[in-house]
Amino acid sequence: MKLTDSTAEKNLQIWLDGNYDSATKNQIQQLIDEGDTTSLTDSFYKNLEFGTGGMRGEMGVGCNRMNKYTVGAATQGFANYLNKTISGQKIKVAIAHDSRNNSPEFCKIAADVFTANGIEVYLFPALRPTPQLSFTVRHLGCQAGLVLTASHNPKEYNGYKAYWSDGSQVVAPHDKNIVAEVNAIASVDEIKFNGNDALLHHLDTSIDEAYLETITHNCRRPKIIKAQKDLKIVFSPIHGTGITLVPAALEKLGFEAVSVVKEQSIPDGNFPTVVFPNPEEQEAMTLALNQAKALDADLVIATDPDADRVGAAVKRPDGQWQLLNGNQMASLILYYLLNTDKELGRLTGKEFVAKTIVTTDLIDKMCASKGVPCYNTLTGFKFIAQVIRELEGQQKFIGGGEESYGYLIGDAVRDKDAVASCAMIAELTAYAKNQGKTLFDFLAEMYLENNFYYEGLISLTKKGKAGAEEIQQMMINLRSNVPASVAGSRPVKVLDYDGLEETDLISGKKSPIKVGLGIERSNVIQLILEDGSKVSARPSGTEPKIKFYVSVNEPLKSKDAFFATFDSLQAKVKSIQNDLGLV
Repeated sequence: MKLTDSTAEKNLQIWLDGNYDSATKNQIQQLIDEGDTTSLTDSFYKNLEFGTGGMRGEMGVGCNRMNKYTVGAATQGFANYLNKTISGQKIKVAIAHDSRNNSPEFCKIAADVFTANGIEVYLFPALRPTPQLSFTVRHLGCQAGLVLTASHNPKEYNGYKAYWSDGSQVVAPHDKNIVAEVNAIASVDEIKFNGNDALLHHLDTSIDEAYLETITHNCRRPKIIKAQKDLKIVFSPIHGTGITLVPAALEKLGFEAVSVVKEQSIPDGNFPTVVFPNPEEQEAMTLALNQAKALDADLVIATDPDADRVGAAVKRPDGQWQLLNGNQMASLILYYLLNTDKELGRLTGKEFVAKTIVTTDLIDKMCASKGVPCYNTLTGFKFIAQVIRELEGQQKFIGGGEESYGYLIGDAVRDKDAVASCAMIAELTAYAKNQGKTLFDFLAEMYLENNFYYEGLISLTKKGKAGAEEIQQMMINLRSNVPASVAGSRPVKVLDYDGLEETDLISGKKSPIKVGLGIERSNVIQLILEDGSKVSARPSGTEPKIKFYVSVNEPLKSKDAFFATFDSLQAKVKSIQNDLGLV
């Protein structure tokens, strides 16, 4: 069978002729016999690459799929890079995995490849949250780390997140250099699959206790938690790793009324109770919300499969439950931390916050009101970690986050941390209740003080080679055709991170976007409107998607005007999306 894509044809033949196991070749042959050229092309037209979150893809045969050989090649390339880059010391790598199908197997393959290359491996005895892996890298003084996970993607996916010695996901130049080493592997025969068990170390529960201690250290108001120890919290791990440490973290802080959603408490890579294992989806939160209604709970929280993202819901004045989006939760956490740290005298002028450029500007406004710098980075927590690393010893990181449900408190972990975030969300809910308020009241107060900010997101999935080309063309069109007016407001500024150039559309003046502190060249474009609205477009680095973010805001005149203002902002977002042809 001939494929129209020459690269796919070449890679397919390499796998048919190479030293791959018979099960793999049989799967390929079955696709050939079925005449499935689309699947064959998509499976072989490129190699999986490291994006904002590492390597991620559907499981299956081929160089563009997650399987024994792509995991092996990635690890061999990673090992080659470590051995070439680090000399004069013993190289140590920590490895963890989530609840996904094949994650334990991929984890063992990676461990074997590392040890076969003379690298010591520290392996968790069972599934653990991604943030704990980040913590462990630094805690054990490892030079690198790895976690096998596809985060919140559908069950067909798995992934590979590579970490550097500071506990953050790899950034330039390491990411590109690792990819270069992987691409330099000319044959499957170069992958050393036969591990050396003498270099394999199994971690025990002491690492759990060390990690949980950092969460206790984040606590601002232990007396209030003690007063509100009966706060009713419903938690769901959505069949993932959150079950290992979130209940333990809440218990350690002193919360005694935590109710786990039983149907979703068992780790299961098939995620049998949800369509998508993603706390951003209301459907995934349904069981938790039903349990909260039955218990008359105060808070609902749920983590994704590797427990780096967390979704939350609050009770509205009418008694109904309202899911909070990532911008709202990130803002609430920072609102609480900034106000509390000021009240407790913890703001000394040397603190900072960090977030991504597509996360709400409400956080910038709140930081400015407290005299705290807020650094904006490219999308991906590795860039927030980069800011923390570069400012270490000079300024203290309070917290930060991104709109996609990822938050971080303190710097013990260098990636988004749903375990620590669940603890902090519970604490701020207890703080509100101690004042006779709900988390919804807290949200309204934040908007009354700072304006009501609302963000809308449209995510378009474009799979395969054709989809990648379509996404590329959409970005070209956006750069070459800036509209004269959007929802009645004229564009006044364009920020193009691919060209690292800012254009003032009124004066025509162009100025460079400064590289550094979480900013480098990236395929992102932002449009700023005269009324303060903002539109951002960004192809995903880990999924076959292009995302469009729209941010609007207006004053909230009273708490009673909350839902009317919310409706007005939603309508404005919809109008902007319509004018840009996104809906």
